[in-house]
Amino acid sequence: MLFTMSELLKVANENKFAVPAFNICSFDMLKAIMEEMEANDAPVILEIHPDEIEYLGDNFVSIVRDYALRSKIPVVIHLDHGQSIYDVMRAIRNGYTSVMIDASLLSYEENKKITKQVVDLAHKVGVSVEAELGTIGNNGSSEGGSHNIIYTNPQQAVEFVEETGIDTLAVAIGTAHGLYPKDKVPKLNIDLLKELNEKISIPFVLHGGSGNPDSEVAESVKYGVGKVNLSSDLKSVFFNEVFEVLSNNKGMYEPNQVYVTPIEKVKEVVRHKIQVLNTIGQAKLYR
Repeated sequence: MLFTMSELLKVANENKFAVPAFNICSFDMLKAIMEEMEANDAPVILEIHPDEIEYLGDNFVSIVRDYALRSKIPVVIHLDHGQSIYDVMRAIRNGYTSVMIDASLLSYEENKKITKQVVDLAHKVGVSVEAELGTIGNNGSSEGGSHNIIYTNPQQAVEFVEETGIDTLAVAIGTAHGLYPKDKVPKLNIDLLKELNEKISIPFVLHGGSGNPDSEVAESVKYGVGKVNLSSDLKSVFFNEVFEVLSNNKGMYEPNQVYVTPIEKVKEVVRHKIQVLNTIGQAKLYR
């Protein structure tokens, strides 16, 4: 079942669970995620970053759409961190049901201006829009972010949501893209999230959700977070296992041999994340 982000997260927020948004960079990643989510009857968001679609090609989206349309669970196909009108229009033409315009590194006024343009374009064709206010940190990920985290300003956020008409807001409360160094312990600003939730009614998005403690991520769901982005956690276990398989099996080259255990490693991460986010069994709410 193919859904927009607005449709998906309205139900999630009302029922106090969050939907994981997994970045897919290959068919094997898509297969692993969808099989595990279907096995747990859980809704899912499939994200594709502009760098990922540049590598995969536009035709890959038709495979993702077919997978979603044949599935019995709700699926959103989402553009992750679109940087321009071009990225957004490419995603809409390819059949995404949700797009993100990330102009968070621009001035507030410029961010608001380009976000409003994207909302005007996307809403005309029934596509949901996510935007970001403040800055997400970066631990070396290609998905962007900033070395200096700027927390989302609550008063500014109220104006931003009202004037742009966005459907979801990516909030900056202390997360970072990529895997954290072993000596660095991330900390979410839950008090800020509470304040934002008191002032704003649309669902929030937690970017850089891979390295934060499970307890904090689970708590954030109580205060408006309906979507949690996950990429590095999955990619790291997948490609580490591919490396191990090929290193220990010289001459192995058949995909149905190479990717068996990497897919299982991804499924383990997916299984854990949907327990944290209370997503298991929630697909029934959409039928």
